[in-house]
Amino acid sequence: MRTRPRLTRLLAASVAAATAAIGLAAAPAALAGPADSQSAGPADALGRPDMEVRFATFNASLNRNMAGQLVTDLSTPHNAQAKAVAEIIQRTSPDVLLVNEFDYDEGGVAADLFRENYLEVPQNGADPVEYPYSFVAPSNTGIPSGHDLNNDGVVGGPDDAFGFGFFPGQYGMVVYSKYPIVDDAVRTFQHFLWKDMPGNLMPTEFYSSEEQDVLRLSSKSHWDVPVSIGKRTVHFLVSHPTPPTFDGAEDRNGRRNNDEIRFWADYIGSPARSAYIYDDDGGTGGLKPGELFVIAGDQNSDPHDGDSVEGSIEALLNHPRINTSVTPSSEGGVEASLLQGGANLAHEGDPAHDTADFNDNPAPGNLRADYVLPSRALRILDAGVFWPVRADPLSRLTGTFPFPSSDHRLVWVDVRLPHHR
Repeated sequence: MRTRPRLTRLLAASVAAATAAIGLAAAPAALAGPADSQSAGPADALGRPDMEVRFATFNASLNRNMAGQLVTDLSTPHNAQAKAVAEIIQRTSPDVLLVNEFDYDEGGVAADLFRENYLEVPQNGADPVEYPYSFVAPSNTGIPSGHDLNNDGVVGGPDDAFGFGFFPGQYGMVVYSKYPIVDDAVRTFQHFLWKDMPGNLMPTEFYSSEEQDVLRLSSKSHWDVPVSIGKRTVHFLVSHPTPPTFDGAEDRNGRRNNDEIRFWADYIGSPARSAYIYDDDGGTGGLKPGELFVIAGDQNSDPHDGDSVEGSIEALLNHPRINTSVTPSSEGGVEASLLQGGANLAHEGDPAHDTADFNDNPAPGNLRADYVLPSRALRILDAGVFWPVRADPLSRLTGTFPFPSSDHRLVWVDVRLPHHR
């Protein structure tokens, strides 16, 4: 664990309708929303805390095939993918940011290098962005379990790790913040056991009793990272549940994905509902009633399409403590759905809300996978998905496969904090 003080359905009714929709989407030459919004920094010119704050999540695909490779790639300011990722972050300028799929190293070197060599360096004329605070901690990915978790008759390899990964920390995550992180109050739940969640969906017929006794819920980790904003504290609740695919009829990954999402629903629920939860330091329970929070991350679950267990992400979208009054959207997602076709043509969800550009032939098509979900006490001022239409010059940052940055899009939400009483 480490913090640093140095340191962001739609279907076309006809070909004509589709063409018209694309034409409308392609009209603006400049990106509306985050690049033009008036989100000040952590303080105004008089040093007074700004209560309008932008939270964001970005699965940036900054994962590599070997341990240490990300550190090597970020050691110079010339990595093309890292430059594109950094420019997206600079052009949206989140105040508090989760980056998923960022390989963990024990010293947090990669997180420092990305900030110093990329985020703090102007990319293609974009203003640099500074994050004086960051947090990294270990991930379950790539850590050997010592068991045959995929039941292929062989112990070892990425699919027998506590979370899928070829080396410890692959596909990890990092939090960057313009506001202080309350170091002593950070909670991690890397070691919480799946079997200890009441009513869990673990396929007990698939896992042996010995495996059930060691299998962790988090495929990466769950973190509660408190951020001090003025006189208020906002709990940044971040995670990256496993994709609900790459398994068999037992649906072990779909079930785990459901319960990884449900963890936060319970954590922000009543004290009775969250009583079973324990963190890596032995602390128990979840958030207290009235505490402010933002849940963020690649949840790998779409409320309408894809392969997740029915109702998985709805545990958050329908939660009484979560504000879903504004859904982040983009014109680029609509355009991509129409142009790419394939599985997208059978989707029920609105492609304006898509956040990931996945394989369209045969499946799953583009999906809403990434979320920023504030608590009800946080008023949503604006929200968006960084997915420019093809006519926008910034579409060079998202592109098409093979993607210059990531197959996911940065998602941001601007909130106003309530006044401190």
